[in-house]
Amino acid sequence: MSAPRTSPCAVVLAAGKGTRMESHLPKVLCPVVDRAMIHFVLDALEKAGIHRQIVVVGHEADMVKQELSSRDGEIEFVLQSEQLGTGHAVQMCREALADQQGPTIVVAGDSPLIQHESLSQLLTYFNEKQPALLLGTLKKDDPTGLGRIVRDADGNFTGIVEHKDATEEQLAIDEVNMSTYLFKTSDLLDSLNRLSNDNAQAEYYLTDCARLLNEAGEKVEALPVLKPCESLSINNKDELKMVDETMRAMGYA
Repeated sequence: MSAPRTSPCAVVLAAGKGTRMESHLPKVLCPVVDRAMIHFVLDALEKAGIHRQIVVVGHEADMVKQELSSRDGEIEFVLQSEQLGTGHAVQMCREALADQQGPTIVVAGDSPLIQHESLSQLLTYFNEKQPALLLGTLKKDDPTGLGRIVRDADGNFTGIVEHKDATEEQLAIDEVNMSTYLFKTSDLLDSLNRLSNDNAQAEYYLTDCARLLNEAGEKVEALPVLKPCESLSINNKDELKMVDETMRAMGYA
């Protein structure tokens, strides 16, 4: 049996096709600043001291593996043969995480503007407070379309509500979920085992882990340390172009 791993590790979600990108490439290989976008995610993790990286592949898995074969880091690949949601993607990593005693951060492979400073802040806070789950969130002037972070009167996290399900009062919340999740690994594995796909899309959602842990009385916190640039998502060619231009202006080129 291998020795338990006490350093943090990352699960990088990179299985999607990205149909709206209108490209033959899997989404995470679409280039920004002349590199496949996933490289910037892995670079940020490395700079934050997260060297073990589990990349979940699916669509054109071999192409993604080939692209990342030149990297020096400790990359492991897990196959998600069917895309049944973000929770399902992380469920595929359960065996790889069995000996993981340090925390596990889950990030999207299509978020090249993720900042290593933000990841470091999350790790520092997590190490001090030891919650079951720490969400990296963002205060956004225009939160339209994004999941809102709901807190009680004392400021404690109580849940995530999607834009389409939000009340008028909740729509006014400017703190949003940015799909950056830092888990105590044992709590992640426990909540993954309890995920249900009883929803309209019949998919397993990672956001449900936050609800399940909260309902079980475990400590779930949200920390709004992400920077405005980290809210820029890439879902189509226009957004890809905008992120490319933003990154060049920030000096990535």
